[in-house]
Amino acid sequence: MTVKTPDLGFEPKGLFIGGKWVKASSGKTITTLNPSNKDALGEVPLASEADVDKAVASAKDAFPAWAALPVTKRAEYLVKLADAIDENADSLALMDAVDSGNAKSGMLGDMKWTSDTYRYFAGFVTEMKGETMSREPGHLNVTLRQPYGVVAKINPFNHPFRFCAEKAASALAAGNTVVIKGPEQAPLSSLKFGELVEKIFPPGVINIVTGDGKTGSAMVRHKDIHRIGFVGSVETGRIIAREAAEGMKEVTLELGGKNPIIIFPDADPKKAASAVIRAMNMNRQGQSCSSTSRVLVHESLHDEVAGELAKAAASIPIGFPWLEGAEMGPIISQAQFERVMNYIGYGNDEGAKLLTGGGPPEDKDLQNGYFVSPTVFDGVKPEMRIGSEEIFGPVMSIMSWSEEDEMIEVANGVMYGLTASIVTNDFRAAMRTAEKVEAGYVWINSYGRYLGAPYGGWKQSGIGKEESYEELLSYTRVKNINMKW
Repeated sequence: MTVKTPDLGFEPKGLFIGGKWVKASSGKTITTLNPSNKDALGEVPLASEADVDKAVASAKDAFPAWAALPVTKRAEYLVKLADAIDENADSLALMDAVDSGNAKSGMLGDMKWTSDTYRYFAGFVTEMKGETMSREPGHLNVTLRQPYGVVAKINPFNHPFRFCAEKAASALAAGNTVVIKGPEQAPLSSLKFGELVEKIFPPGVINIVTGDGKTGSAMVRHKDIHRIGFVGSVETGRIIAREAAEGMKEVTLELGGKNPIIIFPDADPKKAASAVIRAMNMNRQGQSCSSTSRVLVHESLHDEVAGELAKAAASIPIGFPWLEGAEMGPIISQAQFERVMNYIGYGNDEGAKLLTGGGPPEDKDLQNGYFVSPTVFDGVKPEMRIGSEEIFGPVMSIMSWSEEDEMIEVANGVMYGLTASIVTNDFRAAMRTAEKVEAGYVWINSYGRYLGAPYGGWKQSGIGKEESYEELLSYTRVKNINMKW
């Protein structure tokens, strides 16, 4: 069966700067590919430092008028954009499915989350409040919250549209203007976002560039950018932190994870295995910083959970992500495909037991894409590479435990601290573990994120909180005014 790449009805127009579409100053482009079959989807501009300068200058020029708007007026813009996202949700989800390899059903969820985020922050704008103090008669001390100015947003490939649009919402609500860099591997929907913005926002408030690591570095180092938000790998986050430190810039970094899902002896094995699959974000091939790839199961349930997990993983429908019924698509790129396959090789070489998967699926229709079957290893030791390093793919590692102290030590024994999941009906055990585990976001018998709940990592998994009131405030600076009369 030959499955053709859908016609997306979209041709990149250029970089979106100052409300207009412009070509990259160098004339260079990047070819974006469909990871399901390697078809070319289009050419997007490769923005240079000169292009970043233009985008920042545009945002800087637009900032005074945007910041001067009453907060409720800014909120109206955000709501209009939310409406536009809802109206275009299906075509945007299809674009992301084709360009990133993520299942369309999951990308539809991304669209809903994104429009909800804009409405959430639009409703919160009046809560950016300062404080007052009075120490003596004739004296008043007040604090004001004011925007930074131009904010840089640098996004990864695993939620192409969602991260492009959603991560700008709080900065805009707080009165900042933004320059957004879309992901190099899946840039189309970031530019499509520009077409929505073009019809709603004043020129220069939102600017969108596409490019590579040099493009992002030019944004981080730019003298007129004082606030940066980045989602991506720990390695890149460290580079950004170092470069931002040169300019004393505020950063939010949402980085990687090697997250544990802890299964207690009272859990139902089948439900526990199902929880692992859901929390692994298989509609994105496990390409998620929050994926719970380390399965810490109590020894009394080990054999049952391992069997159920292998069965559940092997039954996930793999296919072209834009087709109905496909729950899992391809890895994003050749480089990432090779990375995942290398880690599977490390698991075999280090003595872990492969229960299922371990390579591309046998379906001949999928041979031209970067598909990897859901893979489960058993007998994994904490010191193994597959048990301690982020793979960013559909690879799960089962580890057995008997004592809680031992389990906590293993759970906390990596450099990451983004999420953790706990499966048990014992409330005391759940809360005891939640208090001890070193992670910024903990699920108990659930999975997924909740808008309004602060999300962000501990340790090497990041700095700052997002998706919450804390995020909104983080895009303001506090100014103190001390008065006597």
